[in-house]
Amino acid sequence: MTTSPPAMSEARRYQQLRAHLAYLKLNEAAEALPRILDAARTERLSLTAALERLLEIEVESTEARKLAGRLRFACLPEPWSISDFDFAAQPGVDEKLIRDLATLRFLDDASNVLFVGPPGVGKTMLSVGLARAAVESGHRVYFTTAADLAARCHKAAIEGRWATCMRFFAGPRLLVIDELGYLPLPSDGASALFQVINQRYLKSSTILSTNVGIADWAGAFGDATVAAAMLDRLLHRAAVVGIDGPSYRLRAHQNHASTLRQAVNNRAS
Repeated sequence: MTTSPPAMSEARRYQQLRAHLAYLKLNEAAEALPRILDAARTERLSLTAALERLLEIEVESTEARKLAGRLRFACLPEPWSISDFDFAAQPGVDEKLIRDLATLRFLDDASNVLFVGPPGVGKTMLSVGLARAAVESGHRVYFTTAADLAARCHKAAIEGRWATCMRFFAGPRLLVIDELGYLPLPSDGASALFQVINQRYLKSSTILSTNVGIADWAGAFGDATVAAAMLDRLLHRAAVVGIDGPSYRLRAHQNHASTLRQAVNNRAS
């Protein structure tokens, strides 16, 4: 007569379940297991509901880690989002257009966005806001200034890493090039910028912010042919956002100065 093996104790079954989760590297689920089992008892959850709640914790943790990794790669200079932009204070911005761009539909057909306007009007904030929206939607994004891009390409050419550098800038779904025209580019800077734009043409989107009007690009970059070729590719599929309004920085300075004066007056009275 054979006897059936003794039933596994609940304590051992629990330890095995923890071990299985750890082996599968579901660390957050393993950590949350006691809490979910307690909830299953007190709330009388079904097996399916308890399992769904447990795996939801792991999925959320995985997504948070991936988002953190994408944000590190993106190198955004500030944690701005579109909601941080004060449209009422900057009437020169087409809010309806920005809201439409924030849907990220422009990424679907590899369209570009050009922010054109004087310093301080919010071009970088809007660029970063759109970039962050793309990161949070799961896209690979990279932020750089035009001067840093040109310097990086120049160094890569000297060190024999030109192809690798081009692949790097061609890779992100969205590339943000900020401050074009603020600093003079090196002698090969305009050519390097054109080749990056050309690598991405009709494949991936680029956001570019500049204080140089489109009609003045030839003079600003010292090469009319390269400037025309660059604009041809950028504008083929592009939303051009011209901003001509008060400076955010100047307004912030004025508000700060006004606050200090008010504080001084209050103390004096």
